[in-house]
Amino acid sequence: MGELAYAAKITHVPSMYLSEMDGPHKGCRDHAIEGHREISKRCRALGVDTIVVFDTHWLVNSGYHLNNAAHFKGIYTSNELPHFIKNLPYEYDGNPELGHLIADAVTKAGVHMRAHEDTSLSLEYGSLVPMRYMNEDRHFKVVSIASLLMVHDLKDSVTAGRALRSAIENEYDGKVAIFASGSLSHRFAQNGTADEFMHKVWSPFLEEFDHRVIEMWQNGDWERFTEMLPEYANKCHGEGFMHDTAMLLGALGWDQYRGKAEVISPYFGSSGTGQINVEFPV
Repeated sequence: MGELAYAAKITHVPSMYLSEMDGPHKGCRDHAIEGHREISKRCRALGVDTIVVFDTHWLVNSGYHLNNAAHFKGIYTSNELPHFIKNLPYEYDGNPELGHLIADAVTKAGVHMRAHEDTSLSLEYGSLVPMRYMNEDRHFKVVSIASLLMVHDLKDSVTAGRALRSAIENEYDGKVAIFASGSLSHRFAQNGTADEFMHKVWSPFLEEFDHRVIEMWQNGDWERFTEMLPEYANKCHGEGFMHDTAMLLGALGWDQYRGKAEVISPYFGSSGTGQINVEFPV
């Protein structure tokens, strides 16, 4: 019997990579990087063998998809922000066994998910950025699930999360961590104002609402949060329409979840968006 051992909502802002480089922004995201490293330590202490990432930078227009390659290796430049992430080398191992178990379970639950094993699909930076700081030594295997879902219902993502946990606990022999890789509010700074908003949220309204959501998470007010999630995702520009968060909470029990979130890296603004690293106790 397997175990869902760890769960978190994490940032993947490209300025974390920029923060490594010499220049005016060197060190600007050290707190977020250290948060990733702390999460990695916690996963290692729990005996996690595989990390499943709900990646809000993998866009799909039909169905649910899982990158199930046995090995990932390449050099990545972001087509979205090529001046932030360029020529980033990566190499990680996949877990096709677990990927197929997840895809089969999600499909049996009524949400068609394809596991792509014989594929040239590369990882997106919603997976690559956190793996850079959590998995430099390739300690963990990696499975990436598309979570920028353009024409999908949040309730289907909740179902997918529930089925994923069932697959882990009933079919897999190992320990797994799941990460919702995406921001809270995600309204990018208007073109021409990027420098002004490098460390800010786009509006006081979005920042205030993000803080209210974090309070709900810390207080375990899941019935209230899950009820408002669709409207929050829409009106506050939730990244990936917050399908990553729906999958995460689906795996944890949705409105019946009773855990109280622990903030690992304090909330911060980045290019207009609201970011955080926060653990959701399993």
